[in-house]
Amino acid sequence: MRIIWIIGGLVSLGLGILGIPLPLLPTVPFLLLAAFCFSRSSDQLHGWLLAHPTLGPSIHNWRKSGSISRSAKITSTAMIAASLGVALYWQISLIIVLVQMTTLVGVSYFIWSRPEA
Repeated sequence: MRIIWIIGGLVSLGLGILGIPLPLLPTVPFLLLAAFCFSRSSDQLHGWLLAHPTLGPSIHNWRKSGSISRSAKITSTAMIAASLGVALYWQISLIIVLVQMTTLVGVSYFIWSRPEA
């Protein structure tokens, strides 16, 4: 069972890292899932993730107070705007852009409604 938790943690970590530049892929939830999986399987990987200078603070902030740093909020908002800009530039179907906009407005609201770290 330990190997399954490690694989789950690595997959979650990979998705979390991919979520940094991709606006529809959430970073922190995948990092939290990776931390959970690693806590069940590997003290070394769990400790590494929590101590990581880039990834660790988001996990600590969320666990402590459900907060997101201002820089993370600004970065996510910029990436959201960029993804909408790309969709408009590529002249994606209006219905798809409207669905994307609705989803991203909801995501933005959630992000900005969290306390700041």
